[in-house]
Amino acid sequence: MFDIQAELKKLPDCPGCYLHKDAFGQIIYVGKAVNLKNRVRQYFQSPKNQSPKVRRMVKDIAEFEYITCGSEMEALILECNLIKKHRPKYNILLRDDKTYPYIKVTLTEDYPRILKTRRIVNDGSKYFGPYADAGAVNTIIDLLNSAYSLKRCAATDFGPNFSPCLNYHIHQCRGICKGDVSKEEYAQAVEKAVDFLQGRDHDLQRIFKEKMKAASEALEFEQAAVYRDNIEAI
Repeated sequence: MFDIQAELKKLPDCPGCYLHKDAFGQIIYVGKAVNLKNRVRQYFQSPKNQSPKVRRMVKDIAEFEYITCGSEMEALILECNLIKKHRPKYNILLRDDKTYPYIKVTLTEDYPRILKTRRIVNDGSKYFGPYADAGAVNTIIDLLNSAYSLKRCAATDFGPNFSPCLNYHIHQCRGICKGDVSKEEYAQAVEKAVDFLQGRDHDLQRIFKEKMKAASEALEFEQAAVYRDNIEAI
C-alpha cells in the first residue's frame, strides 16, 4: 500500500513534474514544481488556505509519482505534454492542443513554408517543439525566412498574371511565383533550415555574420547591429 507520508519524505529538492493518482491508478492531476519536495508537501498540509477544488482533489489522491527535470523550463514543457497525453480531470488548462507554440515545416507543399502553430495535425508536415517562449519562436521563424529567402505566402497557383508580393521586391523571397528558383534549389534551402531546427547546423550563424561584416564595411552600423542581435537570438 502506498504510504503518502513516507513517500513525501523521499521527494527531492529539484525541479520536476508530479502526477497525482486516485485509488484506481488513474492520473487525476499533473503539476510542475521548482522544488518537488516543497510543492507536493503543500497538498497534504492544512487545507485551511486551499481552494474547494484542491481540497476535493486531495481527498481523491491515493498515490503520486514524480519526474525530475534539469530546469524549471523543462518541467514547464513536460507538464504541458503530460496533460495533453493523460488529460487529467483536475487540470482545466492545457488540456487541448492550443497551448505552447510549435514550428511547422509544410513538407507536403511543393515549396514548403516555415510557420508557427499551436496545433499538431497529421498532415505530413514536420513539427518542432513545443516551445515555452512564443516570442523566440517568432524571431527564429523570421530569421530562417530571411536567411534562406523562403516562401511566406500561402499561394500555390501562380498564373501568368500573378503579381509578386512585397517580399519578392525587397529580396526576401526567391521568386517561386516568377519561376526564378527550381524545386531542387529551394529544397536545399529548406533542408538547411530544418538542420538548424534539429541543432545539426551552424549555417545560419555564418550567414548573419557575413551580413553583419558586409553592413559594417558599408558603414551601415544600424543594420549591422540588427544582424548582431540576430546572431545573439540564434
